[in-house]
Amino acid sequence: MITSSRLRGLVRRIDTATPPDRDRAVDALRALAIGGVVLGHWLVTALVADSGTLHTASPLQHLAQLTPVSWLLQTLAVFFLVGGKVAADSYAAARTRGTTYGQWFGARMARLCRPVAAVLVVWTVAAGAMLAAGTGLETLHTLLKLVLSPLWFLLVFAGLTAATPLVARLHPLWPLAVVLHVDLVRFALGGPGWLGWINVAAGWLVPYCLGTAWARGALRGRGTAVVLLAGGAAATAALVLCAGYPAAMVGVPGAAVSNLNPPTLAAVTFGLAQCGAALLLLGPLRRLLARPGAWAAVALVNLSAMTIFLWHQSAMMAVTATGLLAGGPLPGLHTVPDSPAWILARLAWLPVFAAALLVCWAAFRTYEQGRRERRGGTRVVREHRPGRRTVTHRA
Repeated sequence: MITSSRLRGLVRRIDTATPPDRDRAVDALRALAIGGVVLGHWLVTALVADSGTLHTASPLQHLAQLTPVSWLLQTLAVFFLVGGKVAADSYAAARTRGTTYGQWFGARMARLCRPVAAVLVVWTVAAGAMLAAGTGLETLHTLLKLVLSPLWFLLVFAGLTAATPLVARLHPLWPLAVVLHVDLVRFALGGPGWLGWINVAAGWLVPYCLGTAWARGALRGRGTAVVLLAGGAAATAALVLCAGYPAAMVGVPGAAVSNLNPPTLAAVTFGLAQCGAALLLLGPLRRLLARPGAWAAVALVNLSAMTIFLWHQSAMMAVTATGLLAGGPLPGLHTVPDSPAWILARLAWLPVFAAALLVCWAAFRTYEQGRRERRGGTRVVREHRPGRRTVTHRA
C-alpha cells in the first residue's frame, strides 16, 4: 500500500524534477485526449451475450439522445494536435544537437512499438487458448476486433511522425482541401467508397499540421483559437443539418455512414473546433497544474499513455468474461444497451473497468517506460525543448 507520506514524497519529487519552463498544459491535453478515448469506448461499446456468443452493440443505436456524449469523448484530434507539436519540437531539438533523422525516429518509435508487441504476443496466446477451449469464431472475432482496432490509430500516428520533417511547414488547409474533395466525390458525385480511406491520412494530418504550426509559434493569441472553435463548430453544424452527415462523431453499428471510419469532412471540422477549445484551455490548465498534486497525476498518466490506450479494451473484456463466468448476463455488462437503466448500470461498472485497467497497467507498463536504471527510480518527465538537449528526469 502507498502511504500518504510516500505519496506526498512522490508528488514532491515529480514537481521538483520538472523543468520550470516545461509547458505542463501540453501534457494535460494529451492526458485528457487519452482519457476521452478510454471513457468513450467504455460508455458506447457493449459486449452483448446472446445464444452463447458475444457481439458488439452501441447505446447510440437505441438512444439517439446520447449523441452529444460522442462530441465530448471523441478526442483524437486533440491527440494529433499535441502529437504534431511535440514531434516538431523534438525534431528541431534533435537537429540542433546533431542527431540524425534515423536516430530521432527510431527513438520515438521504440517506445511506441514495445507496448504494441506486448499486446500482440499476449492476445496471440490468448486467442489460441480460447480456440482450444472451444470459443466460437464469432466471439473470438468480436474480441480480437476490439483489441486490434486501436492499432489503426497508432499506424497513422507513426506515419505522420515519420513525415514530420516534411509536414512541419505544411499549411493545414492543404490536407483539409483533400478531405473536402474526397467527400465531394464520394457523396455528391457518387464516387467509389474506397476513396474515403484517403481521409485516414489527410483527415488526421489537419490537426497534426496545426500542432506543427503551434510548435513554430503560428497559433499565438486567443483570436486563432476562437476562430478554430467557432468556425469548426459552425461548419460541423452545417454539414450535419444541411448536408446529411451523421451527428455522432463515432461509428454507430448499422449506420450507413460513419464520421470516423473513415474520417469525413464533418469529423475534421469537428476536430478543428476541438483544437480551438484545447488552445483556449491552455491558460486555465497552466494555472491548475501549478499545483504539484494535479501535475503529478498528469505526469504519471503521460508516462503510461500508450499502455492505457492499448489495454483499456482488454480490461473491459476481462471484466465482461469474469461476469459471464460468475453467472451472467449482468445488466450494463452483457445486456442490450437500449434503455436508461443500461446507462446507469454501465456507469456503475466503470470503476470495475478502471480497476482491471490498473492491473493491466501494473503488468505491462514496463514495456512502455523501459527498464529502470540500476540506481532505481522511475522516469517522470521527458523534456523536449528546441535548441537544447533532451533530458530525462527521474524521481
